[in-house]
Amino acid sequence: MTAPAIRVEGLWKEYFIGGAQRPGQTLREALVDGFRAPLRRMRRGRRAAGDENRFWALSDVSFDVQPGEVVGIIGRNGAGKSTLLKVLSRITAPTRGRVEITGRIASLLEVGTGFHAELTGRENIRLNGAILGMSGGEVARKFDQIVAFSGVEKFIDTPVKRYSSGMYMRLAFAVAAHLEPEILVIDEVLAVGDAEFQRKCLGKISEIAGNGRTVLFVSHNMSAIRALCPSAVLLESGAVRLKGASADAIALYASMSRESAADIVETTNSSGPHFARVGLVRSQVDHGDTLLLNCRLASPQALRAAIEIEIHDDAGLAVIYASTAPMAGAEFDLGEGETSLTLKIGPLPLARGDYKIYLWLIKPWAEEYHRLSLPVPFTVAHSDPCGVGFDFQQSFGRGCVSVPISFETRA
Repeated sequence: MTAPAIRVEGLWKEYFIGGAQRPGQTLREALVDGFRAPLRRMRRGRRAAGDENRFWALSDVSFDVQPGEVVGIIGRNGAGKSTLLKVLSRITAPTRGRVEITGRIASLLEVGTGFHAELTGRENIRLNGAILGMSGGEVARKFDQIVAFSGVEKFIDTPVKRYSSGMYMRLAFAVAAHLEPEILVIDEVLAVGDAEFQRKCLGKISEIAGNGRTVLFVSHNMSAIRALCPSAVLLESGAVRLKGASADAIALYASMSRESAADIVETTNSSGPHFARVGLVRSQVDHGDTLLLNCRLASPQALRAAIEIEIHDDAGLAVIYASTAPMAGAEFDLGEGETSLTLKIGPLPLARGDYKIYLWLIKPWAEEYHRLSLPVPFTVAHSDPCGVGFDFQQSFGRGCVSVPISFETRA
């Protein structure tokens, strides 16, 4: 039986919150500190188990990744995704447990990881190749492809400290993807790039996976996870909630988000008309469903008002605009004090994916009274507009809105 490319057994990672930060050390201090470390660990082990400053970023994480497998790592912010990748990439050591890696690993965890700011782009390509164990000849053969993919040809002999974050990321991804490691680890850093480069990166990841290399991909973009990753690991509070098919992991993740969905309570000090509380009746719907949005509005006096909304996809693109203003025939009276209303949005023509609703309370076709400070998230779980068993999802170049079409034939 083939050995796993990555084996994680009983992985724990502990941090202490609020502890004093240790300053930089001289070599002598580092050596002395090394001898004292076992004593510190013994003292730490004698601390009460309920020490309120103790925080487990990872808790007994175990899973295998087979050679050539493409695995998505998903979960809420703070679930332990980045910590897990840092342990796998040997950037930080685990508190307990074991990690076995078979093959060369390249990591893209944050902008500029592994780059030296004073070196040029050309020099950093060679440096990263050496770090990955590539020979000078291997790096030279890939050099032109790396530069062309990154799109930073004009600045390749400029120190990377003068690069923008987007240029940094473009070159870092190009290096990691083209120097042919057996295992490629990618965090949400791709979000730094523009939409065109993100599509380019996702296409490259798909190509890498097709060549039989192992990929770990952290993303909040569920469409990308579905398209690229047959399997996924769902993390919750530092522990593995599910390791299995990506569709199952995404469905469970969506249900967790739905269970934890809460109303947005507005904290504005506005003395004028404003949203006081907004919440969805259901935060997970299907294509063609109608969203029900409960709004509590506050006003110091009676007046006429309207609500405008924008729905954005998970890439931040506004895909739907709607209004209750006179053109839509739904301007309403807002009484003095608090008024409750239920906003009906739909039927929704949206593809499967994650979306956000932005809301404005306005004086019809005049000024804005108030904008809700946070967007309201929701998920379209299933989208089969043709009723043929084909689940339409937002994917590269396909869009996210499905509308009816008809045709006429002529002899």
